[in-house]
Amino acid sequence: MTERRTILKHAGTVLVGQLAVVAFGVTDTIIAGQYDTQALAVLSVSSAIYVTVYVTLIGVIQALLPMFAELYGGKKFSAIGELLRQSLYVWLVLSLIGALILLSPYFLLHLTQVPVAVQADAQSYLGILAAALPAALFFRLYSSLNQSIGKPRLVTWIQIVALLCKIPLSIVLTFGTDGIHGMGIAGCALATVIVSYVMCFIAFALLWRSEIYERFEIWKTMRQPDSEKLKQMAKLGIPNGLSVLVEVTSFTLMALFIARQGTMATASHQIAANMTALLYMIPLSFSIAISARLSYWIGAANYQNMRSVLVIGFQLITAEAVLMASILFIFSDEIAVIYAKDDQVAKLSAQLLLLVGFYHIGDALQTLCFFVLRSFKVTFLPMLVYGSMLWGVGLSGGYLLAYEGIGSIQPTQSPAAFWLMSVIALGLVCVGLMVLIARAVNHSKYR
Repeated sequence: MTERRTILKHAGTVLVGQLAVVAFGVTDTIIAGQYDTQALAVLSVSSAIYVTVYVTLIGVIQALLPMFAELYGGKKFSAIGELLRQSLYVWLVLSLIGALILLSPYFLLHLTQVPVAVQADAQSYLGILAAALPAALFFRLYSSLNQSIGKPRLVTWIQIVALLCKIPLSIVLTFGTDGIHGMGIAGCALATVIVSYVMCFIAFALLWRSEIYERFEIWKTMRQPDSEKLKQMAKLGIPNGLSVLVEVTSFTLMALFIARQGTMATASHQIAANMTALLYMIPLSFSIAISARLSYWIGAANYQNMRSVLVIGFQLITAEAVLMASILFIFSDEIAVIYAKDDQVAKLSAQLLLLVGFYHIGDALQTLCFFVLRSFKVTFLPMLVYGSMLWGVGLSGGYLLAYEGIGSIQPTQSPAAFWLMSVIALGLVCVGLMVLIARAVNHSKYR
């Protein structure tokens, strides 16, 4: 099988699973929109905080993917099991940190001036989601292992089963039915908790029983924390997680700053953000597959194939980004109507979706660059690029354009200000990361 076909097969399988996971958010957004506009605003704010915490923490865990893949390429199978066991210490610490943050969001809600009417419901929503975090992070650890060894199919099947459970649970728990009192938007959060533990238990059972994992000797005696292995994970994982933190906060903090513009602006932004997250799954899936193959060939010391994977990766991502952006440009009105029953919300959302198209092109390219650099063990400099561009240009620039004005440009008081500046920032990020990739590829080690 050629590298292109291998990547496409791997990416396609991952994409199906990722779309199932994103469909969790799409389902909740549609349900909240049909429940009432207030529920949609609460979901927008709560999702921004939860996604910030969750994605930052899985950024640390996903740094294990190239480590697993290199060991797999080097045929060091028992070392994979040892690395997995040691990673459980990381999982435990991350779970505790994340749960504590979700249980105490008041400072962040107050700092960003989220309306008081939204704050109480948002805190309740996040308190429920805190219970889901340990299970969700464990499943991500399982996913990273499977993706690194080229076996993403089991992960995808679990995610599909979870979605089939999530949809009816969210509907029933939100609106209620005979014998079940509706919980409102909190029902979506409770459904997420239930489904997260279903996924976690299935993953655990597969690790215990499936023959796929036997050669990794996963169930050997658990050793005390290995300082060298933990340092190696921290060296990759912490900068990786911080880079993700910068990236995701530049995106999710938009929701908190936009919240002061009112319910309509918040609801419209939530629709645009949800579409962005949905589209992001495509380059994410390709980047996971490309990174796994890249690390595999690095572990096998086959640098010619490594370079071939890199070229194919950029070709595929560029084609995908242009195609998806074109679809958004053409069908923005139709997509907005699917999400919102309020005509004014739908109209504003359609305008934002045009900017989402440009945003996706930059987002797709930077995602691939980020995963490629992680395979080359380059994580610190990307963190600096993300911080200076996404916070310095994107988020700060959006705030100035929306509320204070820039030069002769008057404040716009519109969500579009944040989206426009984020598009510019992502373009600058792509340039910076591509320069780092060129330096890494030309390193003497990979010639």
